[in-house]
Amino acid sequence: MTKEWLSASWPGFPTPRQLAEQTLPMRQTRSDGETLKRIGRAVSQCPAGFTPHRNLARILATRGKTVEEGRNIDWSTAEALAFGSLALEKVHVRLSGQDVERGTFSQRHAIIHDQYVTPRSRSTALLASNSGTLVSPNFLPIWEAQFGDFANNAQCIIDQFIASGERKWLQRTGLVVNLPHGYDGQGPEHSSGRLERFLQLCDDHPHAFPSAKKIERQHQDCNMQVVYPTTPANYKAAHSLLLESLVAPSERTLPMIEMIGDTHFERYLPEPHPDNLVAPEQIRRHILCSGQIYYTLIQEREQRGIEDVAISRLEQLSPFPYDLITPHFDKYPNADLLWCQTYVGPRILTAANETQYHRGKHPLYAGREPTGSVATGSKVHQKEIESLLNSAFA
Repeated sequence: MTKEWLSASWPGFPTPRQLAEQTLPMRQTRSDGETLKRIGRAVSQCPAGFTPHRNLARILATRGKTVEEGRNIDWSTAEALAFGSLALEKVHVRLSGQDVERGTFSQRHAIIHDQYVTPRSRSTALLASNSGTLVSPNFLPIWEAQFGDFANNAQCIIDQFIASGERKWLQRTGLVVNLPHGYDGQGPEHSSGRLERFLQLCDDHPHAFPSAKKIERQHQDCNMQVVYPTTPANYKAAHSLLLESLVAPSERTLPMIEMIGDTHFERYLPEPHPDNLVAPEQIRRHILCSGQIYYTLIQEREQRGIEDVAISRLEQLSPFPYDLITPHFDKYPNADLLWCQTYVGPRILTAANETQYHRGKHPLYAGREPTGSVATGSKVHQKEIESLLNSAFA
């Protein structure tokens, strides 16, 4: 299917010339409170005479309550709100993969079965359809790769049609790949969806600082985006982008107000610099990290009573958000730079070379040692975390 054919079939779908010559706007992910509450009621109620399992009924009731009260929105609720708001915009959400009806570890509940009726004879689908395709720009196809072991067997498809599909076949894909489980000490079969394999396929140059024009077009010129949201609001916004994304979420709750208004996907979340930290010029270390390790670092900083270390989050790993990171580096002129994971180090140096105070400053590193296994068991994992934290705050 060529882009020219898509452009003729669906007005508004950009042609190759338009993609090359025009800068397309970033999609806004705004929602209003009443719409979100309407969606919240839809995804937390069952039809009259329908009897869900009592544990599920409690979960649904809690989901509806959090939306009505506008606080403690968890990850799965944010996802339901994202899918619902897209559906109201006439975007068809198609979700594929094993266990997508219930979600990994039973957190989604997109399909609900009556406890007293056989599933085939009676069930209700709330939002997502368990199939996936790329047909129209008004579709959002999502493939949930579970722990990542499913992605292992799909690597040739990822190589052929996602990472290089536009270069080879002149076809952009709107597929989102969900890698919904992180590295948390449960062993390799529970955490094999590590992002390095996808980052190696990205066409983001590690040593070239992009011009303003290239920064403006990053989202449409890259072969794919790799994002690792740390808040439900950013997870919702990432799905609403309708761009090539690889998402690996972290679990946290938030107030619903963060989803209301002119919201958009936040590629970089800088240290908010609370009152308990020293003045910016007295910060001795600026840690950059991505994903769930952020919450481990924040907790450790509080427990150690450290006041001179700032911690910022990269929500989008590729394309690298130079336009946001570079000016923020100079907020802490006397701090060394430390990256708490792999891949990004050379890009931090490239960004630092464009600043006033950090030119030529090589970033430090705190992370796990190279290993042939993609994840370790709980005891080794805990030792790795302790070593990482000691290196980060030393």
